[in-house]
Order: sequence, then C-alpha cells, then structure tokens
Amino acid sequence: MTKNNKTIVTAEPGKQDILITREFDAPRELVFKAYTDPNLISQWWGPRGVTTIVDKMEAKKGGMWRFVHKAIDAEYAFNGVYHDVISPERIVQTFEFEPMAGHVLLETITFEDHGGKTKLISQSVFQSVEDRDGMLQSGMESGAAESNDRLDELLEKMQK
Repeated sequence: MTKNNKTIVTAEPGKQDILITREFDAPRELVFKAYTDPNLISQWWGPRGVTTIVDKMEAKKGGMWRFVHKAIDAEYAFNGVYHDVISPERIVQTFEFEPMAGHVLLETITFEDHGGKTKLISQSVFQSVEDRDGMLQSGMESGAAESNDRLDELLEKMQK
C-alpha cells in the first residue's frame, strides 16, 4: 500500500487488482461531473506537463472513450468502453493503454457521499497478476496521485 498525499493505492501481492481511494472536499455530483464532462477531463486527467485531448467520450452504457496524451516528445492514447454509468454513484468501464494493446482491465469507480465530501474508490481488475504488476511498474501510482491532485485543484476552483 502506498500513500501519495491523499491518494491511497493498495495492491496486494499475488492479486489481480489495484484499489485506489481518495477523498475530495466536494459534493459527489461535482466529482462525478468531472469524470463525465469532456471539457473537465482535459483539465485534470494525466500528469502535469502533458496535454490530454478527449478524442471520444460517450459517458453512457455502451459508449466509448479515448483520451490522447501529448507530451513534448511523445503522444500516446488510452481507450475503453463504458459498461455502466449511474449518476452520481458509479462508472464501470474498460481501460486499455494503446501502446500495450490487448491488456484490458475492468475499472469500477464508486463515488460515496460523505457529508458534502466525496470518497472516490477505484478498483481496477486486470487479466493477470503480471498485467497488474506491469501497470504498477509503469509509474501508475504517481500518475494517479498527480491526476487526483489536479482534480482536487479543479474541484476547488469549480466551487468558488
């Protein structure tokens, strides 16, 4: 288990999943909106210094999504399919890093109301322990923490 600022990443040895939790000082409707509005996604999704372009985003059951990261020296994309979108409670989607095509994970993001704050719980289930460990070794933990920090900053601005 690793804790970066307020983001907690749990990955038990030998298991095929990663659990990420974070509490945001914002109502869950607002946090959910930040996850489902393409104009907001581009403002927080991904590390600082990388531009996120929302190529496609149909936040509904059966809808597809694709985000492109543009850095100074690289461009790469992520994509998936929404399996369930229940506002403002839950999103279930697949997630695939295009340069590693075929390694698809299933992600369930739950938005819990905690008296005006939101506890976000993201569980990613991988096809194998090796896939999960590869994601951890790719720097996913610091990327998730940085994205969550950026989301926290955006939510603060949205509430002013």
